[in-house]
Amino acid sequence: MKKVSLWQLFIAFFKIGAFTFGGGYAMIAVIEQALVENKKWITSEFMMDMVVVAESTPGVIAVNMATGVGYQKRGVIGAIVATLGVVLPSFLLICGLSFVIDSFGNNYWYKAAFAGIRCCVVVLIFNAFVKLGKQVDKNLFNLILVACAFGVSVFTNFNVIYLIMIGAVVGVVFYCCTPIGSKLLPPADQTEEEVDK
Repeated sequence: MKKVSLWQLFIAFFKIGAFTFGGGYAMIAVIEQALVENKKWITSEFMMDMVVVAESTPGVIAVNMATGVGYQKRGVIGAIVATLGVVLPSFLLICGLSFVIDSFGNNYWYKAAFAGIRCCVVVLIFNAFVKLGKQVDKNLFNLILVACAFGVSVFTNFNVIYLIMIGAVVGVVFYCCTPIGSKLLPPADQTEEEVDK
């Protein structure tokens, strides 16, 4: 992994925060393209782990991811710098718009623009879903768990926080306490490249 300066961290996350609409889920695809594909600061596997951690902890997913990546690259100060970078554009924009938002609220052009943005946000979220789905091991247990979680989240009002917690417990039980699961999960100190060999 290449050495990253604090300024590079700040600028990278400032751009992500400034040019991503639609919140955390829409940001996942943008973060992956910027940090995994373009800058190669993190791997796809680390990105997937960060999404899981960010989703499982309190707070906004994009902020949690920025904090995690910043910490991984430059420690505590890196976490602070990356977090400031990702939240500063929204903070400045909202402060600026707060003075004029009332006058634009019923404007035809304003509504039309945001209707178009909402459609694009759906595409960004779907793109993140597809990319993250590629990182999931395609074994029967995972596919069943994905199908069950999808069904419960879409067709019921079950709280997704509990769904995440149940997923963690079920994963631990299956991968650590069953003979089949223990064979599917590589050792913690083994990379995916080593497993493939």
